[in-house]
Amino acid sequence: MIIELLLAFCLIGAVVVFVLPDEYAPVGALTASLFPLVTSFVMWLGFDGSGNAFLEGGQLAHETMVQWISLGPYTINWHVGVDGISMPLVVLATVLTTLAILTAWTPIDERRSQFYGLMLLLEAGLLGVFVALDFFAWLVFWEVVLVPMYMLIGVWGGPRRKYAAVKFFVYTNLATLVMFLGFMALVFGLGDSVSTLDMPAITQAIRAGELGSLAGIAPGTIKTVAFVAMFVGFAVKVPVVPVHTWLPDAHVEAPTPASVMLAGALLKMGTYALLRFNFTMLPDIAADFAPFIALLAVVSVIYGAMLALAQQDLKRIVAYSSISSMGFVILGLVAYTEYGLGGATFQMLSHGLLSGLLFASVGVIYNTTHTRMVGDMSGLADRMPVTTGMFVAGSFGYMGLPFMAGFMGEYFIFQGSFAADFAGSMVFTAVAMFGIVIVAGYFLYAMQRTLFGEYRLETDYTVGRAAVHDIVPLAVLVVLVIVLGTAPNIFFDMITDAVGPMLGGGL
Repeated sequence: MIIELLLAFCLIGAVVVFVLPDEYAPVGALTASLFPLVTSFVMWLGFDGSGNAFLEGGQLAHETMVQWISLGPYTINWHVGVDGISMPLVVLATVLTTLAILTAWTPIDERRSQFYGLMLLLEAGLLGVFVALDFFAWLVFWEVVLVPMYMLIGVWGGPRRKYAAVKFFVYTNLATLVMFLGFMALVFGLGDSVSTLDMPAITQAIRAGELGSLAGIAPGTIKTVAFVAMFVGFAVKVPVVPVHTWLPDAHVEAPTPASVMLAGALLKMGTYALLRFNFTMLPDIAADFAPFIALLAVVSVIYGAMLALAQQDLKRIVAYSSISSMGFVILGLVAYTEYGLGGATFQMLSHGLLSGLLFASVGVIYNTTHTRMVGDMSGLADRMPVTTGMFVAGSFGYMGLPFMAGFMGEYFIFQGSFAADFAGSMVFTAVAMFGIVIVAGYFLYAMQRTLFGEYRLETDYTVGRAAVHDIVPLAVLVVLVIVLGTAPNIFFDMITDAVGPMLGGGL
């Protein structure tokens, strides 16, 4: 019942913080976030699962399955559990939530109880997505995440916050509808083969060849249409070019803590769902589309990096770099090798930590200078040495500096994608590797212009050292990035144990 306890801590904490007076909300929210954080570490240290949660023979950790609702011919169960894919993402979500709450102490100075309550509600939705194994419960958690993020952007965001919030909600909600239609086509195509919306049972039935025709449509066509619908729906959440345009607006207008959660955890919902649905349920269709998906991945890597290179707003630079980094994840998934799938999952972790670090660093700079424009400042290193050091560390992590998490994630992906056997895999990988050069270009350019050289600031604010509570999240993230970069087997062993069984129906 530890997963139920984990979710309960988030929901109860959200309710308590909602009713707290504003002056007590920051400390109350931080305290409340520690309960799910500690619980997730207890789950990780006591993890005893093996194999893949969606495939036959997988042994889940912390599993609960009880009958919940009957909907016509289908039984909906409360089915939760974790394997080596979902367990690291649960830990990532709880770590980022606690640190994001701490980053809010300086910039959030009004309606604090509501802000922090929404942050904890957001955490509950995220965790539910990673632990739910019944589609009904999973979809509820998937949709719950949209509400607090919409409000965090729309109420506490920048000058164009309403536009960005509506754009975020419309894009992601329409994408969910498309994904839902694709998945339900598979369910109806299975007919009497399944009487549940349990995702492992549905996956195993599809892979066993039990999918039948639907309204005269052949099983192969149903699988193709469902794959495309689900891929499009999840690609918006990742996001993949060309359905990425909501992301920069959402990041730029969102307050710093929301940006940390959006880049660090919410984007992982898309890649996690692609891994669980498209590449686990329909590996044969993924094989047919592999060159096209690899092309989209490479375009996302290069195009996202080029867009970042053209930006003058530090937050936009980091936002577009997220599109590029998530392109690497897609490349690892479509490689469909042990290192490709494992590297993609590991990259979700490393990108979550690195993007959280960079957005939090930009937030600290903005809190002090009240500008994010590269041309408005220079020489900040002398007056903000610790923040500068953290930003530089995060930037070099993005560039793939050895002994940092970003290097290990990209190395695993490249090793896996070079070994892939679909047409053009080596060419796609080689082109994607060039994206690292562009990453170095825009981060070095931004650092040189803003952090070093003669001090200059176009705004009328005094620049000094950041408060301790602003620095602590940055320091923790830097330590975690280095730990994962030097000891990747902390998570990589359990990840490869979970992705290995998928390769039986490989590309």
